[in-house]
Amino acid sequence: MIQVTYHGHSTVEIAYNEHRLIIDPFLTGNPVAKAKAQDIKVDYVLLTHGHNDHIQDAVEIAKANDATIIATYELAMYMESQGCKVHSLGIGGSFQFPFGKVKFTLAFHGAGELLPGSSTFQFLGFPAGILLYLGDKTLYHAGDTGLFGDMKLIGELNTIDLAFLPIGDNYTMGPEDALIAAQFLQARAVVPIHYNTFPLLAQDGDAYIRQLQEKGIGGSALTPGESYTIA
Repeated sequence: MIQVTYHGHSTVEIAYNEHRLIIDPFLTGNPVAKAKAQDIKVDYVLLTHGHNDHIQDAVEIAKANDATIIATYELAMYMESQGCKVHSLGIGGSFQFPFGKVKFTLAFHGAGELLPGSSTFQFLGFPAGILLYLGDKTLYHAGDTGLFGDMKLIGELNTIDLAFLPIGDNYTMGPEDALIAAQFLQARAVVPIHYNTFPLLAQDGDAYIRQLQEKGIGGSALTPGESYTIA
């Protein structure tokens, strides 16, 4: 059984057997998050890209838990420079971890951050989506991507039991494109992410789920702190 807990924005915590993972931890400064960084107990931290609203608490959580950060090469090296244990992957690359296999996919958006206390902008590597293979189940976290045609290929090559797709628009796909993405991926179920954190990202998650259901796709618009179980 896999239990997924949504912490708002794009932050997803995953419990699978004895393993605990978190993707894109953004709790500090996240106005909708119920949990705090110090509440998180995980073995691995997975990052899709280097924007602050996806890596805000990565270093704190990794150090507090002696957890390994999994990220693309440049972002992993940056995290290593902050004193974290890391494992780097390239786009299209995969690796078998104790909990299961991770593979990074394409994603289309920016990926960099202003250095603290500076006006210097640092490139932190190419953005990625994450395919997560846990037992006989496959999860896909799309990061901040826009809609792209190779999602069809991802769907053809994988049986995606649960996809985390951004619907906030402006910086990512909006609901209309995310509906097409879910169909491209042939996802069995979707949890929408990256919306309603800030006014600019206001969307109706329940309406999106109803549109998915009309296409025969399941899922749930989780509120921060809610969980979704894959049996």
